[in-house]
Amino acid sequence: MTAWRKSSYSQGGGATDCVEVAGLGNGIGVRDSKAPDAGHLTLSVRAFVELLAQVKEGRTAA
Repeated sequence: MTAWRKSSYSQGGGATDCVEVAGLGNGIGVRDSKAPDAGHLTLSVRAFVELLAQVKEGRTAA
């Protein structure tokens, strides 16, 4: 069974937009905690690190 954990940014404060992550054999899984059965994205470790860097910088896709 995959061990999903909630993002530390989603903890407390009544946050409803929660993201869960898990280490998978082929990369990092990312899913919506409100709809865990809807599936997940699988990112390479490199892509996940880049995603985190962009989120921390406040960058969003146009």
